[in-house]
Amino acid sequence: MLMAAIGYLLTTGWFELILIRVINGVGYVLCTVCMATWMANLLPRKNMGSGMGMYGLMNALCMAISPALGIYLYQHVGYRAAFIACAIASVLMISLVQLVSDHGQPLAKTEVKVVKHRPRIIQPQVLPVSLIIMLFALPYFATQAYIVTYVADLHTPVAVGSFFPIYAVILLGLRLALKNLFDSVAFGRFLYASLGFTMVGLLALTHLVNNWWMLLAAFGLAAGYGLMFSICQATALLIAPMSQQGLANSTFYIGMDLGMALGPIIGGLIRSALPVMWFYPVMMITLPLIWAVYFFNRRTLDHVLS
Repeated sequence: MLMAAIGYLLTTGWFELILIRVINGVGYVLCTVCMATWMANLLPRKNMGSGMGMYGLMNALCMAISPALGIYLYQHVGYRAAFIACAIASVLMISLVQLVSDHGQPLAKTEVKVVKHRPRIIQPQVLPVSLIIMLFALPYFATQAYIVTYVADLHTPVAVGSFFPIYAVILLGLRLALKNLFDSVAFGRFLYASLGFTMVGLLALTHLVNNWWMLLAAFGLAAGYGLMFSICQATALLIAPMSQQGLANSTFYIGMDLGMALGPIIGGLIRSALPVMWFYPVMMITLPLIWAVYFFNRRTLDHVLS
């Protein structure tokens, strides 16, 4: 990621830009999967929910703060300043990682029972969780991509630039308030609550006529996708055997990444095919699909904590 940030500053052509973008993508994939797995290995199993909740909180704050910082630097200083900020962040990350005493070294072969099996690219037990987080992510990332033009099309007096900072503050409060419940409340109870809040958020976005509706929408998405991100990740790690924590994290992030990629694509198709007021009602189709995935896997998901 440090190489990519420096490369963005030095590139002069489209081929170099594509190559650096690939390097950036590889770095991001390695960071998300490896750091989440490392974090999970540092946590006691009984505190997996609250620990991954705090880890997810940092992810959520980053996703809310960094776009705003990048846009500000681009508008006031220039795009190179934004990439310099990325390089500084990468250097800080490399430095801070050294402060963790347990460096996550793999166990020696003599300490673990070696079992020969065919290599896997997914952890099958985690697939339902991966599908659930993908479906939760679709409306969120569609909103991230289109909320500015959506509000412009509605011609409503909404301070749309405040949406994601408000979302981050609400999510911070929710995760801090509920962190002790992540390790004691069944997956299904959180899921039903998050489904309800997501519906509230999408309905508020459908009727986005002023900033109060925007506040309600931010709360709904924070209590929906925002909370379920951490709950799904912790559940994925608890379902999988300890020897497959990395594979479990990878499978979880496949779902999240698909939601990140498909959300804007599906949002674009909706915008091109239907009037603007149908954007979020169509997105609500994800809610019964989430329930269906949970319903057929509820026994496994609800007994993770037992």
